[in-house]
Amino acid sequence: MNRNGIHHVTAIAGNARRNVEFYTRTLGLRLVKKTVNFDDPGTYHFYYGDEAGSPGTILTFFPWDHVAPGRLGVGETQETAFRVPANSIGYWTHRFVEKGVPHEAIVRRFGETVLSFKDPHGMRLALVGVAGAENEPAWLGTDVPAEHAIRGFHSVNLLLADAAPTGAILTDIFGFTEIGREGSLVRFKVEGNEVGSIVDIHVAGGFLPARMGGGSVHHIAFRAADDAGQEEMVRKLVEHHGIRTTEQKDRNYFRSVYFREPGHVLFEIATDVPGFAADELPAELGRALKLPSFLEPRRTDIEAVLPEIA
Repeated sequence: MNRNGIHHVTAIAGNARRNVEFYTRTLGLRLVKKTVNFDDPGTYHFYYGDEAGSPGTILTFFPWDHVAPGRLGVGETQETAFRVPANSIGYWTHRFVEKGVPHEAIVRRFGETVLSFKDPHGMRLALVGVAGAENEPAWLGTDVPAEHAIRGFHSVNLLLADAAPTGAILTDIFGFTEIGREGSLVRFKVEGNEVGSIVDIHVAGGFLPARMGGGSVHHIAFRAADDAGQEEMVRKLVEHHGIRTTEQKDRNYFRSVYFREPGHVLFEIATDVPGFAADELPAELGRALKLPSFLEPRRTDIEAVLPEIA
């Protein structure tokens, strides 16, 4: 199985309740973990994914009320795309019309059908119809029929001034291979598990730099099977590219290091272990507010400032 594709994507949202309602009720994802931003515990950190919160399916958010909207620009993730069965695009188009989700006309990209849309806080998303995806596991605890459910990430699209420097990191550190070009897009893919296996680079010089805010992607995390795999990637970053990462940070459900890639997007390397069942039974994921041990003594104060969610 692929161990170097996308692990998760973390973005910035506005109102917490609206975020939960959209991703669980409209998109039909599972809320697999309800915790807080470890560096700002007065703010939630939500994780959405498949039934187990498998690497390659996890979209996470820091929601802040009244957050200023971000500005799309160079050095940012332009779009985050999910996989759905190829014959499900019509279902999702109809669902978006019914629920008032802003979306664009269907297009073809690298031979696949793509439906782009936005969440309530302006995050740019897409659904990509993938042949055979209906045979992959899906979260069934929703009103989205199993045959149309989201099956994890298809890809992320980075808006950069130059594809080559970032492409060198993708290929040398994470094991991707350039597999095609279409217009201003360069596609990289890692072999193995299809979920979370594609990174597209949209080359666009002359744009203003991105401004982080509501609807912006904060960082993209790539997979390492374990600490040893992560250490090897950190070593290669220093020796082959002169890039140093942060020290390892324990995020309870994975262990992480961070760095800015040459195009200025914040990348993370996250371990697959220990996973989201580290502090909850699989059947109970996302139900209770979970805190790291160093924040447990402050639970009463933290719960008092967090907004109510459904």
